[in-house]
Amino acid sequence: MRTHLDRHLTHPLAAVRNLGILAHVDAGKTTVTERILFATGTTHKRGEVHEGTTVTDFDPQERDRGITIFAAAVSCAWDGHRVNLIDTPGHIDFADEVERSLRVLDGAVAVFDAVAGVEPQSESVWRQADRHGVPRIAFVNKLDRAGADLDTAVASIRERLHPAPLVVQLPIGSEDGFTGVVDLLHMRALTWDGAGGPAAVEPVPQTLLEEARRRRRQLEEAVAERHPVALEEFCDRETLSADTLADALRDLTRSGDGVVVLCGSAYRNRGIEPLLDAVVAYLPSPLDVPPVRGEHDGADERRPADPEAPFAALAFKVNATPTGRLTYLRVYSGTIEKGDTVWDASARRTERIGRILRVRADRHAQLERAVAGDIVAVIGLKSARAGSTLCSPDAPLVLEPPSVADPVVSVAVETRRSTDTERLASALARLAEEDPSLVVRTDPETGQTLLSGMGELHLEVAVEKIHRDHGLDVNVGRPRVSYRETVARGVSGLVFRHVKQDGGAGQFAHVVLDVEPLEPEGGAGGFAFRSTVVGGRVPQEYVRAVEAGCRDALSEGPLGGHPVTGLRVTLTDGATHVKDSSEMAFRTAGRLALREALRGCAMLLLEPVAEVTVTVPEDAVGSVLGDLAARRGRVTGSATRAGAAVVTATVPLAELFGYATRLRSRTQGRGTFTSRPTGYAPAPAAAVAVAR
Repeated sequence: MRTHLDRHLTHPLAAVRNLGILAHVDAGKTTVTERILFATGTTHKRGEVHEGTTVTDFDPQERDRGITIFAAAVSCAWDGHRVNLIDTPGHIDFADEVERSLRVLDGAVAVFDAVAGVEPQSESVWRQADRHGVPRIAFVNKLDRAGADLDTAVASIRERLHPAPLVVQLPIGSEDGFTGVVDLLHMRALTWDGAGGPAAVEPVPQTLLEEARRRRRQLEEAVAERHPVALEEFCDRETLSADTLADALRDLTRSGDGVVVLCGSAYRNRGIEPLLDAVVAYLPSPLDVPPVRGEHDGADERRPADPEAPFAALAFKVNATPTGRLTYLRVYSGTIEKGDTVWDASARRTERIGRILRVRADRHAQLERAVAGDIVAVIGLKSARAGSTLCSPDAPLVLEPPSVADPVVSVAVETRRSTDTERLASALARLAEEDPSLVVRTDPETGQTLLSGMGELHLEVAVEKIHRDHGLDVNVGRPRVSYRETVARGVSGLVFRHVKQDGGAGQFAHVVLDVEPLEPEGGAGGFAFRSTVVGGRVPQEYVRAVEAGCRDALSEGPLGGHPVTGLRVTLTDGATHVKDSSEMAFRTAGRLALREALRGCAMLLLEPVAEVTVTVPEDAVGSVLGDLAARRGRVTGSATRAGAAVVTATVPLAELFGYATRLRSRTQGRGTFTSRPTGYAPAPAAAVAVAR
């Protein structure tokens, strides 16, 4: 089955689609990916998550747990197009994997559960895609489930995500009787039998014809409201042709003014071919997105998606294995061949490309070259990390790396045998190299090695990886959250003089600081610095040094040595010495002055909080609410969905350790929950002593 293509393809890059599959846990991302690979002929047997036979969830932990943990890239072909696809995790603990993937994608398919609609992590990944400006189409999955309803799912998309959903299909049948869809663009029925073959194209059933016409009319009106060309045709003819409608849907998708909504059941292999056609028709090629922006010598520079342009690529994932490093690249411009020398702009060194691989999860096919628009893996890079820019040595460029979230949970790790200490250090370094959201540091007070990450599951997976990949038995301490300190009441006019004479050139710096609270954004207000010094009493280079010193002082606060946030520092006065003043002296003065100022401020301890969504049987709601209250949770909403109660609450992250086990015991294993960090909130007085 094929549909009308959006345009005549005259450029090879126009036939490339780089897309990701985004969704909440258990919405069916990996099953959709598996069915895409099956439909495109890439695999000859449908992989199943519950059987541990999927292509993209190839890691042993993913197969054991039945969830996606690591973003996996696959490549396939559909209707003359090359589709490079990344299956992303759905659990909030692995949101950093999603962030790195979205940084290099041109489009995405957001998968929603037809029963649950928009779930918390669906909302999170949607907002991540908004930040990156990634066009999306929506696929409402699991229409064969009891309680599935396309209209309810679409309403939740409209209400919680705020796009304009443009529904282009109508289900045929419901729940176990779901057999196909009506294609509203071409007013035809697509049905699938139980054998998993291609769709049969038939006329719209008479029982659905009136409803299909009504929905087609709604689609035309919604598109005409948002697209000037479609509006002109609609006013002239009072209807839209299939070609005009397809072109308008493509434009609205790529501009972000609308989101095309399709439906189906990936598990039963129904609705996958129309989804692939929609990917080809509506999502952008590398030619349709703006040229990548980078920086060279402080000036902005753009590189077009042109194989003849200077080479520029971004490394977004690294797999460090005992046999070598596999670095995943998105090539934005230019061409590389096996054996080429490239410039690592982040590490400022040259690297040699050993081999280039077309990726299919844990299997690879060798390539002689990669061109603009490709997503490939390369072997031979020694220094590249996730976020590194690789470019032509004679045309250097630095691309903006993916943002890395601050870790919120830490555990102490140590080997059971003292002889394995060096092996553990090597294993932790490799983990941090693969996953930038994992941070390894040494506690200055206890000397313990601390592993920090995005949540309990994140750290649990990391420790299990140490055990499986390196054969190390590790003792793990109780998880600890990452507190912050902030200024509740500041100080004014703090005078600090840094004078040091120990032979040779001395050090002299005199600063006067004001410290005040900074209005928080998302629970933590960051840091702001300004200078009101007049008359040149402190030269500008020394002002910058004072700011750098203040930033140094933010690493440890007076309450318990936690990072400090949410404050504004103003340099109001100062003095210099003609010989002994230097940038180093003023940086030292800034650091020591702010530390002294913070000891005089009224400080407040902040603890990380999470939004928790608990789904439980209605007869267990009272018990769950009582448990949330005992964990200092604040209920923010409740609803009934498909016979189950859904409770939303804000809970301190420190109180969520072990909650999964407690919830299962209170609901006889029928309750589930998801959580996502939402920022920081003031901690109670009792927590201050614990955090010290």
